[in-house]
Amino acid sequence: MKGKTIVLVQSYQPNPEKSLLMTVFAAETAKDLGAKKVILAAPYLAYMRQDKRFHPGEAISSRIMAKLLNNSVDKIITIDPHLHRYKSMKEVFKVPAKNLTANLLIADYVQKKIPNAVIIGPDWESYQWAEAIAKRIGVQSTVLEKTRYSSRHVTSKMTKPVELQGKNVVIVDDIISTGHTIAEAAKKARAAGAKSITAIGVHGLLVEGALSKMKRAGVTKVITTNCIEHKTNGIDVTGLLAEELRKEK
Repeated sequence: MKGKTIVLVQSYQPNPEKSLLMTVFAAETAKDLGAKKVILAAPYLAYMRQDKRFHPGEAISSRIMAKLLNNSVDKIITIDPHLHRYKSMKEVFKVPAKNLTANLLIADYVQKKIPNAVIIGPDWESYQWAEAIAKRIGVQSTVLEKTRYSSRHVTSKMTKPVELQGKNVVIVDDIISTGHTIAEAAKKARAAGAKSITAIGVHGLLVEGALSKMKRAGVTKVITTNCIEHKTNGIDVTGLLAEELRKEK
């Protein structure tokens, strides 16, 4: 490894705590063995959603994760990280952090596979993806205003009315975790006469019976990128990462 640039690839699933510790061990060891630079390629960067203390006594795990990586790697490359209360990666990372997006890959998938589509963002956080994808392929988009009563109780309503009757609705989100948010959006789309409903997620965590829950709500198909390995993977981000890594000297 002496004098080399080392790339560690890690998506922190299904065991984020173990994976984070192993990343730190691997990075530190690579430097001990003479690596000139250690790059973390993290298609899914875990812990970014915990950007505040939601309940008394909780760890703000995004900051702890960032502190560990700041001390062990020289650069981070990730795809569509969860930036909500943080407006940029610079708020938590001291090392360079490059954000890539799967928007174009998702847009190409929709254009090729789903005719007569309407793109829906299930909440304001996801609307940036929905709008960008819709503009790319020249279709309509809208967003649902979400009211979250708890992590498992969510309601929503359409803020910009769009005709869904007979349309193939595509619900796009950065993270599909428990599936509650997607399920609520699917119910609205189904009630409005959608012909089919496809849920597309950049990061498919898919926990707590998410697939069954979304199916019961009327979702026809679930597609995720392979940022996290899962049977729903249908969009490949390998080329996106490879292209960025080619720029490294």
